[in-house]
Amino acid sequence: MKKFEDYKKLLYFIKPHRVLFAISVFFMLLTQLIEKVASVGAIIPFITILIAGNKINIPNNIHLPLFLDENIRQMIDYVNSIDRSTLLGWLVVGIAAAYFFKEIFTILHSFILSKLSLKVVKDIKNKLYKKLLSLSLNFYSENRAGQLVSKITYDAGVVQNAVAEGLRDLIYSSIELLVLIVLTVTLIIAFAIPWTLIFMMLVIMPAIVYPVTRIGKKLRSISTDAQNKMADMNSILYETFSGIRIVKAFDMASYEEKRFNEVNEDFYKIMLKSVKRLVCISPISEYVAILAGVSVIYFGGKLMISGELDPGAFTAFVGLLLQMIAPFKKLSKVHGINQQALAASTRIYEILESEPNIQDAPQAKELASFKNKIVFSNVSFKYHNNEILKDINLEIKKGDVVAIVGKSGVGKTTLVNLIPRFYDVSKGSLEIDNNNVKNLSVASLRKGIAVVTQETILFNDTVKANICYGSCRAKIQDIEKAARIANAHVFINKLPNKYNTIIGDRGFKLSGGEKQRLAMARAILKNPPILILDEATSQLDSESERLVQEALDHLIEGRTVFIIAHRLSTIKHADKIIVLDEGKITEVGTHEELMKNASYYKRLHDLQFIDS
Repeated sequence: MKKFEDYKKLLYFIKPHRVLFAISVFFMLLTQLIEKVASVGAIIPFITILIAGNKINIPNNIHLPLFLDENIRQMIDYVNSIDRSTLLGWLVVGIAAAYFFKEIFTILHSFILSKLSLKVVKDIKNKLYKKLLSLSLNFYSENRAGQLVSKITYDAGVVQNAVAEGLRDLIYSSIELLVLIVLTVTLIIAFAIPWTLIFMMLVIMPAIVYPVTRIGKKLRSISTDAQNKMADMNSILYETFSGIRIVKAFDMASYEEKRFNEVNEDFYKIMLKSVKRLVCISPISEYVAILAGVSVIYFGGKLMISGELDPGAFTAFVGLLLQMIAPFKKLSKVHGINQQALAASTRIYEILESEPNIQDAPQAKELASFKNKIVFSNVSFKYHNNEILKDINLEIKKGDVVAIVGKSGVGKTTLVNLIPRFYDVSKGSLEIDNNNVKNLSVASLRKGIAVVTQETILFNDTVKANICYGSCRAKIQDIEKAARIANAHVFINKLPNKYNTIIGDRGFKLSGGEKQRLAMARAILKNPPILILDEATSQLDSESERLVQEALDHLIEGRTVFIIAHRLSTIKHADKIIVLDEGKITEVGTHEELMKNASYYKRLHDLQFIDS
């Protein structure tokens, strides 16, 4: 039952394209009917009349269904009446015409199914990407980026192969077998071919099933291992390319090359295991089928020699049996392909069936604007049973500039991440204008918040696209105005294509200060009432920090701002400074108030002043 459900999930990807699938199956059926009927219809008169010089004969003691009996006997009588030269001409023309249409239908069903497979893999990638974008940050903290990329690329490709090749062969070969069986049964009835010959086939053929099933199970396990190794490779590639400056600076190219080669070698060995098993399936099934075929030929040949079987009918019968070998081979190979696809499908559904931790509550309210205050009431936050924040009580009025300081790892970033609901509080409540943030729609909540982080996130796009990210309908005049306020307009105009310059992956072509000012311009253009600055100036040189600080002064004006900063000189004018220690608020006050006491803040400030 579990296997059936897994396969049902795999076939679900085809559901939106069932019309294309049905058309393809129809053309497959036409292909097989034309090919098999033409071959059988040609073999019997060719062998019996043209070669043996006999008449085709249906034993009188055989009674077909009435509508078939009369028509078939009339057709055979007509064929028997044609002289041999004319019959040969008709056979040649008939076969040529039949196979012409057969090839046309083959092209049609192959193209349609290939188109279907491409549509399926496109849909899978779109669904995976959409789902991944909807999942919460905790999901990304528990999954490697390389593993997620592998599911969109490698696993989707495996499913595409299953549809383009596996499903095609499954349907086509099943139709082929069905047509062959119907024609074989018809010959058996019409020409009194002994059922003992069929019984021999039925006894030998099941020997194919056991090795094919065993190999298929192993292939599914191997496919899972292959996906994990592919994820490892993607992770190494991502880390190396995103950190290429560090790789070059520390002369670690040879180390990274060795690391990649080792994982690549492991992937090669896993795929080789898969290939070994795939190549075994077809020969095993073919040999068993050949054993069945030669047994039938031996015992049936004796009957033909003794005159008990029509030579043309027996030749057609043996031909039909031998033709069954090819679909059996394909079906056994399909089993292996489908086992790999089922493993990939399972991994894909692990993503598609994941639910984001952060979701809108039923009848969630829209946060139209921020008017009054933000209140933390007894807020605690746990991550994997590790309590990061404990009993946070804090009230921030609209327009306040709040600075958060403390040692690394005390929960500063976690605290501000609760405001836009990147995470939800574990205990207590967080309210904006007396509305619990859990009861507000996530979209409306985040619309009113802008975040500028220490690690500036930019995209491999134009300067303009990066600034208006999140404000896609902004006019160029507004984009330039935001850039001027962020002290970015001057350096942007020095770029080769100004605002249309592609800045490279993660802003590779820009300096740290330039990246930060673009991020600042993005926040300015969004024009949010709430601003979060997570160590936004910590990595800048003095000149860049001055330019960014000027931009911050413009941005902060009239907004509610949360600033996480190591450089205490940048937060002296904050309305409220919060000191976090071991997840708790230990000190709250202005710069002047905290400097009057023998506080942690004063000690930290004095250390920085001495160091400077």
